[in-house]
Amino acid sequence: MCKGLAALPATCLKSAKDMKHRLGFLLQKADSCDYSSSQGKKEKISSTQRLSQEEVRKWADSLENLIHHDKGLAAFRAFLKSEYSEENIEFWVSCEEYKKTKSPAKLSPKARKIYDEFISVQATKEVNLDSCTREKTSHNMLEPTLSCFDEAQRKIFTLMEKDSYRRFLKSSYYLDLVSPPGAGCGPENCKRNHTHGLDCNSNIISQCA
Repeated sequence: MCKGLAALPATCLKSAKDMKHRLGFLLQKADSCDYSSSQGKKEKISSTQRLSQEEVRKWADSLENLIHHDKGLAAFRAFLKSEYSEENIEFWVSCEEYKKTKSPAKLSPKARKIYDEFISVQATKEVNLDSCTREKTSHNMLEPTLSCFDEAQRKIFTLMEKDSYRRFLKSSYYLDLVSPPGAGCGPENCKRNHTHGLDCNSNIISQCA
């Protein structure tokens, strides 16, 4: 018949208790580390998401101010996506990246990729260009340079500036960010943001940290 723990030597019992104590301590320490790590990540995310009212107000001064700010560009891109016209800003960004190309050997393949994606007749994300600009850009493809998309990029910038940018400034994508401090995360604002695809916990732009 089993005599239970009483039959075990005292040294075994002590070892078992010590091991139990150590395991408990290690688990508690692991939980504490996980919590600290989680809190650290949350604080880091929150700090990167904060936007000053001054920064956001500058976006209303010009489209250039808006799209040269990382979070401004993200907000504008999200707005254009809601209108199914994100190809304009994607083309503009692609042109900006293209102009940073340092290797001459890479110009032609990069230019061809942009042309096929945004300008050609069968482009998957065709942008709205007049026939003259489209023809000139097509001619530039024969010998691509860093400036071969400049005119087309200017046309699309002007198009966004006169059209979608003005609507953006009147949309919740902008108004929810430029609202006075303290009005940021009320139920109505959260609901409105959610309706347009941006809630108060958005990783794109948020002041509700």
